[in-house]
Amino acid sequence: MSAQCETTAKRAAGAPMSLFERWLTLWVALCIVAGVVLGQLFPAPFQALGRMEVAQVNIPVGLLIWVMIIPMLMKVDFSTLHQVREHWRGIGVTLLVNWAVKPFSMALLAWLFIRHGFAPWLPAEQIDSYVAGLILLAAAPCTAMVFVWSRLSDGDPYFTLTQVALNDTIMIFAFAPIVGLLLGLSAITVPWATLFTSVVLYIVIPVILAQVWRRTLLQRGQAKYNATLVTLGHLSILALLATLVLLFAFQGEAIIEQPVIIVLLAVPILIQVFFNSGLAYWLNRKVGEQHSVACPSALIGASNFFELAVAAAISLFGFGSGAALATVVGVLIEVPVMLLVVKFVNRSKGWYEAGLSAP
Repeated sequence: MSAQCETTAKRAAGAPMSLFERWLTLWVALCIVAGVVLGQLFPAPFQALGRMEVAQVNIPVGLLIWVMIIPMLMKVDFSTLHQVREHWRGIGVTLLVNWAVKPFSMALLAWLFIRHGFAPWLPAEQIDSYVAGLILLAAAPCTAMVFVWSRLSDGDPYFTLTQVALNDTIMIFAFAPIVGLLLGLSAITVPWATLFTSVVLYIVIPVILAQVWRRTLLQRGQAKYNATLVTLGHLSILALLATLVLLFAFQGEAIIEQPVIIVLLAVPILIQVFFNSGLAYWLNRKVGEQHSVACPSALIGASNFFELAVAAAISLFGFGSGAALATVVGVLIEVPVMLLVVKFVNRSKGWYEAGLSAP
C-alpha cells in the first residue's frame, strides 16, 4: 500500500465521532419538531420551496444533498480497490449481504409489515410510497459513517476503505436496476427517467466532483486535505438537518394526525439492521475471516447511505411522500442502533475468535 493510501486509511477509520455525529438522533428529533411547527406556522414559504423544481428535481434539496454527499465521498480512495484480493472472503461476504440479501430482505419485510401487518394503522394512499422508501433505504450501503463504526470496533482500516470504495463503485451501476426491480415486484410504477436522473445527480456527479477535489487537496498536502474534510463534515451534517426540517415541514400534517407512523416504519428497519449485521458477522466467522474484518463487514451491511436514499425518495416521489418519510426514519434510528451493533461485535470477540481456532 502506498504511503498516501495508508495515511488515508488511518485517518478515515481513526477519526473520532464528532459532536454532531454522536448526538445525531437528538438533532434529527429536534428537526422533526422544528419542521412540523414551522410547516404549520408558515406553510406558504415551504410550499414555494417545494415548487422550485427542474425535471422533478427540487433545486434547494438537490444543493443540500450535494453538500451532504460530496464530503463523504471525498474520504473514499478508489486506488485501494486492488486490495480486494487480500481479504477476498470478507469482501465476498460484504457483497453478498449488501447486494444479494439486504435490498430483497427489506422488500420482504416491507411487504410483511407495511402491506399487511401494519396496514390498518397506515394511510392507505401512502402504503406503496412507504414500501418504496424502505427499498430505497436498503439499496444504498453506508459510505461515510462506516469509517466511524469500524474505528469503534477496532476494524481493519484498509479493509474498511477497500469495501467502501468497492461498494460505491457497484452502487453507480447497481442502485437503479435493483431499485427498479424491487419496485416492480412490489407493484409500484417505476419512473425510470427520474430514477436514472437521481443516480447521475446523486451518485455519478458527486463521485466525480469528490474525487477531483480530493486529488486537488492532497496535492496541496495531507494537512490541507484533513482540515478541509473537518470543515466540510460540519457543513454536511448541517445540510442534512436543513433537509430534514424541509421534509418534516411537508410531512407535518400527516405526523400530527398519525404520529405512530414513525414507530411502525422503524420496525422493519430495525429488523433489517439486526438481521443483516448478524448474518454478515456469522458468515465471516464461518469462512474464517479475522474479527477486525468481520466487524466492518457486518457494520456496512447494517447501516445505510441514507443521504442518497433521502435524495432519491424526494426526486422520485416528492417532499410530502411516504417514501421520503420512510427514509428519514432510517436517519432517526441510525446512530443508536448502530452503536448497539458495535457493542455486540465488541463484546462477542471472544466467542468469534474461539470459533476460528476450533478444529
